Amino acid sequence: MNSKKKGLNTICTHIGELEDKQHKGAVSPLYMSTSYAYEDVDVKRYPRYFNTPNQEGLCKKIAALEHTESALIFGSGMAAVSTALMAFLKAGDHVVLQQTLYGGTYNLVNEEFSKYGIEYSFTKGWNAEAFEAEIKGNTKVLYIETPSNPLLTITDLESIASIAKKHGLTTIIDNTFASPVNQNPIDFGIDIVIHSATKYMGGHSDICAGAVASSAKNMERIFQLAKNFGGSLSDYTVWLLERSMKTMGIRVRAQNENALAMAYFLEGNTDIEKVYYPGLPAHQDYVLAKKQMKGFGGMLSFELAPNLDASQFQKALRLIKPSMSLAGVESTVLSPSKTSHALMSAEVRASQGIADGLIRFSVGIEEVEDLKEDILQALDAIKK
Repeated sequence: MNSKKKGLNTICTHIGELEDKQHKGAVSPLYMSTSYAYEDVDVKRYPRYFNTPNQEGLCKKIAALEHTESALIFGSGMAAVSTALMAFLKAGDHVVLQQTLYGGTYNLVNEEFSKYGIEYSFTKGWNAEAFEAEIKGNTKVLYIETPSNPLLTITDLESIASIAKKHGLTTIIDNTFASPVNQNPIDFGIDIVIHSATKYMGGHSDICAGAVASSAKNMERIFQLAKNFGGSLSDYTVWLLERSMKTMGIRVRAQNENALAMAYFLEGNTDIEKVYYPGLPAHQDYVLAKKQMKGFGGMLSFELAPNLDASQFQKALRLIKPSMSLAGVESTVLSPSKTSHALMSAEVRASQGIADGLIRFSVGIEEVEDLKEDILQALDAIKK
């Protein structure tokens, strides 16, 4: 099926699906084989080459969703991040990375890049001027994340793409928090899109995967490294992910709606010191978010009033789960200082505005009134 002029939910449901020619089943068959014929075949298939039937089908779906020519699916989000970056960097090169960044990516760069002779700079902000200020003669890549983890800052995609083209650089974005439902960076001139498919693509907290989508030329370069790094995904998980993505549009739009309602609710509560959500008019990047996002996403962060303990609050919740990951259909909370950004030093977290009491809230698809009730009872419990 051609994805052109097809709606989001149609792409989620049908693009890349495999035909069950034998039994005419309604869902894609699962090909579990790790060994395929090599004589008299058009394609020599091997799981580590990302070209089993299920892998190929899922990659077509992801490419269609991100408006790209090609895509690859990986064993984790960090496998996708590391492979994409290393495919465009070598010893002596320099990369500029956004200041507000997922802790795992920050740790990869901070701990590993110097071993390979790759130079790097973190911006002192997330606007275009902050990126251009860090560009050097050997800069090759600009790396961004928007909305960012965990403070939901918004980076101007068109401005970053314009600067990159001016200097002949490659742009890479982590689009995980937005998902393809809410944002398509390729349409704004970004070159390469990365996802932790564990999150909104999987959506049920039971799959670990990553994805990269770009032009056929860029993806060929990434593939040549990926097959050597060996970060492919098992076909069973590929099949589960393809199944999960059929409902991604419905899930994410419901999470958008719930998150906006919860952001307004928290903003109006005197026990909440600050709320970070790009869908609030008070958010510093609200106008930009409206320009480049189709929805504001299911993620927000907030800080309790100074006299309230974030850890005790999370333990007092009954419906919302304190949990390590995000973007499942169930609502979860965590403290970035203890989880996603724990590998950063306290000084670096402070420089990025990540307070020890910050709580990241992944809003699920539950009824909003039930989520509000749980927040209120937890606040009451820790004030006693």
